[in-house]
Amino acid sequence: MSTATRWLSDDEQRTWRSFLNACQSIFAAVDAQLLRDSGLPHGYYEILVHLSEAPDRALRMSQLARASTFSKSRLSHAVARLEERGWVQRQDCPTDRRGQIAMLTDAGFDMLAAAAPGHVEQVRRVLLDPLTPDQVRQLGEISAAISAAARSGMEVSCSEADLTDLTGLAGLADSGCAGEADDEG
Repeated sequence: MSTATRWLSDDEQRTWRSFLNACQSIFAAVDAQLLRDSGLPHGYYEILVHLSEAPDRALRMSQLARASTFSKSRLSHAVARLEERGWVQRQDCPTDRRGQIAMLTDAGFDMLAAAAPGHVEQVRRVLLDPLTPDQVRQLGEISAAISAAARSGMEVSCSEADLTDLTGLAGLADSGCAGEADDEG
């Protein structure tokens, strides 16, 4: 089954490149502010936020991986760095021998509370303040639609994956098909 490539029109190409530039600019500005003011990369900040919003400030590692932008292996490395700083503590899951729970410590919560005002101000400065309230609402709707389309395009069914292909194995690892119950890391 062959389909013709749907090339981007000139307007679509400009929009795509403008969107990429905007995303890269926002992410760079947010990351630079957090690193400068708190010594904390945005990805680590994201982990602390997810834990701070969870009941008892704790999540299974598999839940934290699904909630964050990290793969399970990258998350494990990031949590290890946060443990070294005393901001996160890992515990064995009481209901599953293979599982682990990441828990935000009081020091981690204090770090997050100190970093949050500068982070929020930077998000306002580079994303929200340049837009009208209607554009902010539209951006939320557009972002939700883009995220939903991207997620549906990335879903890999365990039965559909080609296990002889290394890219298929990588897709399985990130999709959760391989060892979903295994939170170790």
